[in-house]
Amino acid sequence: MLDSSSASPTIRGMYIGGSWVPAARTFDDLDPSDNALYARIPDGTPTDMERAIEAAHAAFPDWAARSFQERAKALLKVAEIWEARKDEFINAVMHEGGGWYGKGVFEAGFVAEIFRTCASLCYQSTGEVLPSADGKVSMATRWPLGVVGVVSPWNMPGILTSRGYAAALAAGNTVVLKPSEDTPYAGGLYHAEILEEAGIPPGVFNVVTCSRDSVAEVGDTLIEHPLVKGVSFTGSTAVGRHIAAKCGAHLKKCCVELGGKDSMIVLEDADLDRAAEAANFGSFMHQGQVCMSTEKLLVHESVYEPFMQRFLDRARKLKTGHVNDRDNVIGPLVNTRQAHRVKALIDDAAAKGAQVDLGGSAWENFVEPTVLTNVDDTMDIWHDETFGPVVIVCPFRTEDEAVALNNDTEYGLTAAVWTADEGRALRLAGRLETGMVHVNDQNINDEPQVPFGGVKASGVGRYGGRWSLDAFTELRWITLERGGRHYPPVF
Repeated sequence: MLDSSSASPTIRGMYIGGSWVPAARTFDDLDPSDNALYARIPDGTPTDMERAIEAAHAAFPDWAARSFQERAKALLKVAEIWEARKDEFINAVMHEGGGWYGKGVFEAGFVAEIFRTCASLCYQSTGEVLPSADGKVSMATRWPLGVVGVVSPWNMPGILTSRGYAAALAAGNTVVLKPSEDTPYAGGLYHAEILEEAGIPPGVFNVVTCSRDSVAEVGDTLIEHPLVKGVSFTGSTAVGRHIAAKCGAHLKKCCVELGGKDSMIVLEDADLDRAAEAANFGSFMHQGQVCMSTEKLLVHESVYEPFMQRFLDRARKLKTGHVNDRDNVIGPLVNTRQAHRVKALIDDAAAKGAQVDLGGSAWENFVEPTVLTNVDDTMDIWHDETFGPVVIVCPFRTEDEAVALNNDTEYGLTAAVWTADEGRALRLAGRLETGMVHVNDQNINDEPQVPFGGVKASGVGRYGGRWSLDAFTELRWITLERGGRHYPPVF
């Protein structure tokens, strides 16, 4: 089915203090399906970022003082407007981010639920009454941090951007967002349009866009500015380390969700038809450009051949090409640089003895679904997060071997286990070094109300539900002394 509705958006500027602010220069935002111009985006500067931070700081006292009911109603209004305008977002996901139409539909619906879930958080920012040896009223209470800086990625510009700021707003913080330079509209300026229409007060939510050439100095300004009290980041582990280190140096909170090298373990008693279906989705959904993508298939040797037949039969049916054709489930990688990187990982593995069971070809920004076997730890792809439509398949003999193969990575985001024995799966889950484990499902799982995050090099902190409050509030101990405290007589 063809869809040519790829109209470019009207870009009014960056969004600072409730106003649309032009930049002195712009940069080209390209459609990755054909590298055609999608939009010209403001190329912000550190000075622009400072203005946005100051606007957020000025707006903080009023926003934080508003009742939790008022903030909840505001977020519900955002969800309502988001849903009403979802077709615009789907178009942006396709033509700015290179996403398949079905991916855009899913993401648009998920984002509305994030705002609704975060509206409920306004009612959950509760403290505790603590025991006191001195008979005081002793309380642990939650308070907003102040200005929260959000740095969002390009692969899920709706979900991973809104997740980074919606809970922060619910808790009473104000926000400055710097979206990825690859999706500055879908992951940034579009959000500003929605929140402006919803009536979010000026300065509560701000967006500063910038080019790749400017990102280091603009991003560092956001992280290091003394008025920014916390940072939310989703993206690569390399950048996450940089941000977390700077936050540590400045003694400010950060919540970082980073990369993954995620495994699906198929045991000998698994439902192979269902496992093969799940493996295809987990490996190739959005061209594998998801931090939770299945990058390693670990298959028990006794079912390796029948599983591979089912898996490859499904993978062969996936069509690759321009997202205007909705039959093309596999669209482009986000840019030429990323396509070249993924092809280099495939070529390195093949040169070192890996077998290409499916795919392996690449052109322009496209990489076709690729399945590699006979992969070992001398190959870059064994260790590096691929972030492309490529999966490696490795047989194993014992559970201990499967656990070792899963844990042989610096990452620890998700894992999946396929077996008819749920007790066995739960025991195995306890041995896997990941923040999330899914039984009889694939790796790409998320819901707005769950604790989402990883261990090791996959991140610090959790997003989702009440766990987001840990990231976006501080605890304050408050006591009421009512005359029972006695001091030493010498005083």
